[in-house]
Amino acid sequence: MFDTLLRNLNIATMADTGTAYGTIMDGAIGIKDGRLVFVGRQADLPSDARTSDERDCEGMWALPGFIDCHTHIVFGGNRAREFEERLNGVSYEEIARRGGGILSTVTNTRNASEAELTTSAAKRLRQLAAGGVTTVEIKSGYGLTLEDELKMLRAAKAAAKEVGLKVQTTFLGAHALPPEYHDDRDGYISHVCDVMIPAAANEGLADAVDAFCEGIAFSPDQTARVFEAAKAHGIKMKLHADQLSDLGGGGLAARHQALSADHLEYASAESVKAMAKEGTVAVLLPGAFYVLQESKRPPVEMMRAEGVHMALATDANPGSSPVLSIQLMLHMGCTLFGLTPEEALKGITINGARALDILHDRGTLEVGKCADILLFDISEPAELAYFVGGVPPHKIISFNR
Repeated sequence: MFDTLLRNLNIATMADTGTAYGTIMDGAIGIKDGRLVFVGRQADLPSDARTSDERDCEGMWALPGFIDCHTHIVFGGNRAREFEERLNGVSYEEIARRGGGILSTVTNTRNASEAELTTSAAKRLRQLAAGGVTTVEIKSGYGLTLEDELKMLRAAKAAAKEVGLKVQTTFLGAHALPPEYHDDRDGYISHVCDVMIPAAANEGLADAVDAFCEGIAFSPDQTARVFEAAKAHGIKMKLHADQLSDLGGGGLAARHQALSADHLEYASAESVKAMAKEGTVAVLLPGAFYVLQESKRPPVEMMRAEGVHMALATDANPGSSPVLSIQLMLHMGCTLFGLTPEEALKGITINGARALDILHDRGTLEVGKCADILLFDISEPAELAYFVGGVPPHKIISFNR
């Protein structure tokens, strides 16, 4: 019946079963043709169950492969010097306004070849994978020309394939204003909507479209134009929202049925209620909060009370979140944002899948889904958030290609 049978393990399915972590004790997992065909108690295995590959997991815990649902992992160069400046009191906004920040990475990314971007991104992805990430979202946004944005998206796909990760690519042309349009923000948005998004759609390079809705980036009205262009080409939407100020980004994302609104430190009660109503996932990014030394945290208590699904991600990028450990985000999600260990783990499994609209195939260990399994030598799932930096997987069993 099974190609592979895992026995003698405890399973944190992370499904919404009404039990903590969706736990099944003394369980077994059956795999056939790369899919889960049995997830349950050993005692409930069919009496005639057969396999040529039976593995005794010695009481380990099985969890779904982790999902990093917000990264900017394709880029040229680094911004270590800006990190030093921020430590000396220069604000992120000030660095951005004088041409640093995102625009310094734009220069380095434009100067890098597609092969160079693929190679450097693959190195970073290997570090994410070592911590249990099997699915990753990768954004463009450091090219800001048609040629360079498409180059980034192709490099993202190539790097993930090289490492063996499932990838969702997001077009983020509306990330910053390129120098060519320094006095014409609306003109650049027209270029994004009329040229870039259609090209990314025609080449099948974008699973979603994103924008940075912020005072140093693009206004709500300009963001709405980007969303309308995405809808016209049948592409899903995400949004960098309410990170540095409250522009109503969370509510804007909800009104346009975006998959997620990300960051959300300054999200209002109105935005949170709108996200709850529309099912928009809140993607929390404690790495950027920590690196930028912010003091206002996302309204987690309000999100919890309203029933907003909360995901966690690394926001891996060269400036505000040079983070390559999804399990570090588990700990920071708890200590900095007030999540419970179960909420944090849901943030990189079931809710990470919701934020990418892939819950039908991954994010939980349930029959019919991709066989994408992490085995941990731990006594309980909370250990993964308890240890700073987490616990390396003992084994990764993944058909997640």
